[in-house]
Amino acid sequence: VQLVESGGGLVQPGGSLRLSCTASGFTIKNFCMAWFRQAPGNQREWVSYMSTTGTSRYADSVKGRFTISQDNAENTLYLQMNSLKPEDTAMYYCAASGWICSGDYGVYNYWGQGTQVTVSS
Repeated sequence: VQLVESGGGLVQPGGSLRLSCTASGFTIKNFCMAWFRQAPGNQREWVSYMSTTGTSRYADSVKGRFTISQDNAENTLYLQMNSLKPEDTAMYYCAASGWICSGDYGVYNYWGQGTQVTVSS
């Protein structure tokens, strides 16, 4: 089982990035898939999740700016991030839960290695 994130980088405030998370060893449509982020010195923070029924939820801090989606044929999860702010700077992780969707990172079975997003002018 593996999750591999990509798409991070350096972007100016107001810019956009799209993160990808490609899964292998399991089928993402059967799992709750989520994005978390962690800035230096901070706890891991839930960003968004998508349930097996396609329901999506967002943290208040990103609502209206970020969009989660997935391509089941490609077994890949995405996070479109628009109107980025310096406070969005963090390592972004994708995660999979086989039993529940939650903002609690403790329920997630599988994690990727992360991709760095830096928002700075």
